[in-house]
Amino acid sequence: MTGAHLHSGRPAQAVIFAGGRGERMRPLTDELPKPMIEINGRPFLEYLVELLREQGITRILLLLGYRAHVIQDHFGDGTRWGVHLDYSVTAVSDETGRRLALARPKLDETFLLLYGDNYWPLRLDDAWERFCSSDADAMITVYRNRDALTRNNVRSDIDDRVLDYDPSHTASGLNGVEIGYMIMPQQALTSLSEDNVPFGQAVLRPLAQLGRLVGFSTDHRYYSVGSPDRLARTSAFLTRSPAVILDRDGVLNRRPPRAQYVCRWEEFTWLPGAREALRLFTEAGYRIVIATNQPGIARGALSRADLDDIHRRMRDEALAAGGRIDGVYVCSHGWHAGCECRKPRPGMLFLAQRDLDVDLTRTTMIGDDERDEAAARAAGARSRLVSESVSLLDHARALVAERHG
Repeated sequence: MTGAHLHSGRPAQAVIFAGGRGERMRPLTDELPKPMIEINGRPFLEYLVELLREQGITRILLLLGYRAHVIQDHFGDGTRWGVHLDYSVTAVSDETGRRLALARPKLDETFLLLYGDNYWPLRLDDAWERFCSSDADAMITVYRNRDALTRNNVRSDIDDRVLDYDPSHTASGLNGVEIGYMIMPQQALTSLSEDNVPFGQAVLRPLAQLGRLVGFSTDHRYYSVGSPDRLARTSAFLTRSPAVILDRDGVLNRRPPRAQYVCRWEEFTWLPGAREALRLFTEAGYRIVIATNQPGIARGALSRADLDDIHRRMRDEALAAGGRIDGVYVCSHGWHAGCECRKPRPGMLFLAQRDLDVDLTRTTMIGDDERDEAAARAAGARSRLVSESVSLLDHARALVAERHG
């Protein structure tokens, strides 16, 4: 195989590993396979099926083993969810490598491969574009794990080429976590046999050793039913409470001239309708996040204490008007610091995502210039711009109407 450019179109089939015993989740898995653990009153697997359908994948192959009938009885042929479901049922003792090898006759030329216990807000068009721009044989999604959510098992270089895959988590230099959502051409499965070994050992590690595996890196947290301590945050995330991320200067308050800053509360002037917009969002159940570049701190124009006082008063006045601001994120670095947080980079958005468990792919950022649009795009969020003719209040009314329409 000589690269992804040989493939004519993005995957139309998803394949999901869903056959393990789920020992770590006992007693929940005494009667249920792990993907059927209920989250907010629904089986976790329903969320995955719906995500795939939203991304245009309507053919799904489930690789089952433990208590397969529970999944089959619940989902049937998938019609209720607007998809076509097929099944490959093998021995409970089968490892993922053997399970996939036995399903080979049912696999498309290129397919999307997932784990049945991980949810990550897939953007399939972006993933496919990344794969096609590489010369790799296959692609995995890699969580950068900047928050040390779990133990790393992948080592990648600056270009996201995967140099090592180590499920034992012991190799040196590991800097990411493989979370599934793999673009997997059948031609990348040359090392896969019916030996009873894990898929990662059979396929991913050999591809990494050959330099034929690329990563689609993300800072958006993934959510799981793989261990009991993950369930609360997974439930919070999949509640899907709406959220909006706002720039500050030029959106909430009058923007000072270039290279000047709001240095004290007396210089902060609300824009017309801004507080009413915050109230509308709050009444509609939105969580409100502010993400603002404030290089005046690095330039010595104001201190962090000065800025914190401004934001405390801003939040108090918003609350008095009926609007609740759930988080304020600040980049205090200079213009050319090269940090990850200064917009147009998306670092502040990812910090908010992890703190509040919001789904950025279902979130809108409202700013007033192209840096806000670029940050939203890099984070997978939607964006809108305030202008002289369209205010924050106009956007709030439109978003709330769309949500309730």
